[in-house]
Amino acid sequence: MNDPILGERIEVNGVQIYYEIHGEGSPVVMLHGGVNPSDMFGAPLTEMAGAHKVIAIHLRGHGLSTDTDEPWNYEQMADDVDALLGELGIGRIDIMGWSLGGGVALQIAIRHPERVAKLVVIGMNVKDTGCFPEVQAAFSQMPELAPTIAGHLKQSPLADLYPDVDWEAMMRKTGEMNRGPYDWSEDVAKIAAPTLLIFADAEMMYPAHIAEIYGLLGGGTQDAGVDGSMRPTPNQLAIIPGTTHYDLMLKASDTATNFAKAFLGATID
Repeated sequence: MNDPILGERIEVNGVQIYYEIHGEGSPVVMLHGGVNPSDMFGAPLTEMAGAHKVIAIHLRGHGLSTDTDEPWNYEQMADDVDALLGELGIGRIDIMGWSLGGGVALQIAIRHPERVAKLVVIGMNVKDTGCFPEVQAAFSQMPELAPTIAGHLKQSPLADLYPDVDWEAMMRKTGEMNRGPYDWSEDVAKIAAPTLLIFADAEMMYPAHIAEIYGLLGGGTQDAGVDGSMRPTPNQLAIIPGTTHYDLMLKASDTATNFAKAFLGATID
């Protein structure tokens, strides 16, 4: 990973949010998936920092950011990111997030639309019933299993990488915030920022839900025509073959980031 230009914590909403800045070029915020920020801030960050000035943010309770005793929710984390960007004097900016970070990115676009120039959302559903039942069952069981899962995490390399994380609280809160019920469909349909959706072909959600999300953003409503001039929306959809929800940004990070770089660098009519 590129050496950061800056890495520090800023206090917002009762927590200290850690961020780093890497690379040069048009700025983009990167938001990691659950549990392990280094999954997103390894090869994917390096790929993006080759073309962009990347602001890599650790969400509350993750990585090098602090936490409170409050439960988590996507809206709260979106407000944290918005407040941090305000403290940094940043106005509109492109935002890219994977899984947990994708949900936070969606909520930033919903709650703080003036903050978002373009949006890249990777591997995130918009309602609990869009996921396969076994996925939702795992989230429902996670609070009860949090002590056991935390015990394993404390013995893993993550414990050395992020020594101040409360792993039991993380797993409990992760399960609670994702078990539902929730449905953001109505709000997602109102997102005005040009958006790229990226999914694995073996996702944690029904393929029909992927199509549903794209449809909420205006995609898939008519033929685009031979020259593409009849494309119904500037929003785009990419499905990466041979990947799962869990390895998409690891196994195919260069593919996903190439799609993201092309989308962020394109002029939107």
